[in-house]
Formats: sequence, structure tokens, C-alpha cells
Amino acid sequence: MPSKESYEVHKEEKSLVQKAKREANQEDILAAALGMRMGPQKPPATFWQPLKLFAYSQLTSLVRRASLKESDRTPKSEKVHNFKVHTFRGPHWCEHCASFMWGLMAQGVKCADCGLNVHKQCSPLVPNDCKPDLRHIRKVYSCDLTTLVKAYNTARPMVVDMCIREIESRELTDPEKKLEAFREALALLPPSHSETLKYLMAHLKRVTQNEKFNLMNAENLAIVFGPTLMRAPNLDAVTALNDIRYQRQVVEALIKNEDVLF
Repeated sequence: MPSKESYEVHKEEKSLVQKAKREANQEDILAAALGMRMGPQKPPATFWQPLKLFAYSQLTSLVRRASLKESDRTPKSEKVHNFKVHTFRGPHWCEHCASFMWGLMAQGVKCADCGLNVHKQCSPLVPNDCKPDLRHIRKVYSCDLTTLVKAYNTARPMVVDMCIREIESRELTDPEKKLEAFREALALLPPSHSETLKYLMAHLKRVTQNEKFNLMNAENLAIVFGPTLMRAPNLDAVTALNDIRYQRQVVEALIKNEDVLF
């Protein structure tokens, strides 16, 4: 009957043989993956070591990337809560720790964008997952941009799209379309205003024909007459100053195209 010592030695030898077989199988698999043909004379162990390390690193990277969910790889847009000290009417519980809010005044804080109610001491622990609610958003201008787009679930503020569409439907580049727009605007003038403007533009057009002597072209005349002809009666000084460039452009176009507009 074999002794206990011989049994342990046999067990250890068997374990070493199995380990060698596993390593050989791993080398065969790695060789196949690398497109290598193995002959009867296999490379030494020192040849496999760097290849094993490289294969292990690549395999680890693949497993790690495969374990990530699609949502984990998608960039997330975080929104910080806009907490303000708040006095609650009646009993209130913290929506973070689910504990009662004590006190008669200023029991906790409330997010002005989504309405979340928490203890003041709990507010730093709340994740940046604010989802603004239109019930709490009462303004568009002077509102935080992230708050606005999240509340309306849009890529950018809706007012920006509206303003740009309106402007681009008017900042015309085709000369014929510009003249047509001028004709439509002139047709809205009362007869007395239209006749006076027509007579004045004809005069200024004749002035430009003597530009060689008086140095007054259509642009120079528009600079002089633009603020006088185009300024609205109740317009404040700051707005009128901002409109000077457009006033000049309009009067200049009226002078240059006097013969086809009137």
C-alpha cells in the first residue's frame, strides 16, 4: 500500500502535468489566433511570454468594452439643481433621505427648476440629475441655458430658432426680391407720404448726378437724410442710434432705385 508521502508526490506531479497541458493548449490557441503554423519543434517558453502578455491585455480590453452598456458610453448632460431656501406649508419630507423636515420656517431647500424638496444638509449629496419642469420655469430671457433646453426638451432655445427664421426670411440677397420688398412697403404709405417721398427721392437722385462737383453720392446723402426720414416719432435715443445703419441703407436704396420704385 503506497504511503501518504508518495500519494502527495503523485498528486503534485499530476497537477504539474495538467498545468503543462493547459499552457500548451493556450499556446496552440494563441498561435492559431496569430496565424502561426506550429511544427514539431515549438518555440521556447521565452518566446511565448511577451505574446501572452499582449494577448491578455487585448482580451481584457475587449471584455471591458463589451461589458459597458451603450448608455454608459453615451455622454450624459448633467444639470445641477438650483436649490433655494424655502418655507414649506404643512408637513414635508426630504425627497433624498425620506426624513421629516422640522421647523416652522426655512425647513429645507427647494429646486427652483424641478421642484425637488430636500434638507439643506442633504442638498450637497443630491446627484446632478435635475429635470426642469415648465411649471417652475416662468421666464425665457435671463434663464440658465441648460435649464431652458431641458425644460423644453430641445437642442437649443426655441426662441433662437424663431428669431433666426424671422430674420432670414427678411435679410434678402436677391436684388429683384429686395426691390419687390421695397415696393410692398411703399404701397403701405398714405398717399401724401408716398408723393412727398417720391418727390424728395427724385431730387436727391438729381443731386447724385452732379457728384463730380458736389461730392454727394447716394451713400453720403443717405447718411444725412436717413435719421430724418426713417426715425419713428416715439423712438428712444439708444434704439435710434442702433438703427442708423439700417436707416442709411434704406434711404440709399431708395435714391439709387428711385426711377423703378416710384
